[in-house]
Amino acid sequence: MRKLLLFLLASIIMTSAAFAQGTSGQSGKLLRHVVLFKFTAASTESDVQKVEDAFRRLPKAIKEIHSFEWGKNNSPENLNQEFTHCFFVTFKSEADRAVYLPHAAHLAFVEVLKPHLDKVLVIDYWAEK
Repeated sequence: MRKLLLFLLASIIMTSAAFAQGTSGQSGKLLRHVVLFKFTAASTESDVQKVEDAFRRLPKAIKEIHSFEWGKNNSPENLNQEFTHCFFVTFKSEADRAVYLPHAAHLAFVEVLKPHLDKVLVIDYWAEK
């Protein structure tokens, strides 16, 4: 009986560990979603501001976003290929990202962005230390 209880306890612990890894990502790592924009030549400062504002509202609308930051290019190297804005969205899991991508708030943001977008570059990765 004791062996059966130990086996069941070990099974529960292993299942819990596997579940935790599957829901939190890769053993505590964070999933980064990096988005770079190049705006159309016709986009005004006001147009770009509307896009910035709309993107910055997403963390309040989508609880799966773990953290968020953004900024404008200021590199002196001139290697940005005319991409001017970087938005950095962090998730705890691929499941959280899977909620974010088709989320109504994200889709509404894309509609604000579309008329002003010339190019976009998106890279997702598990953060390494």
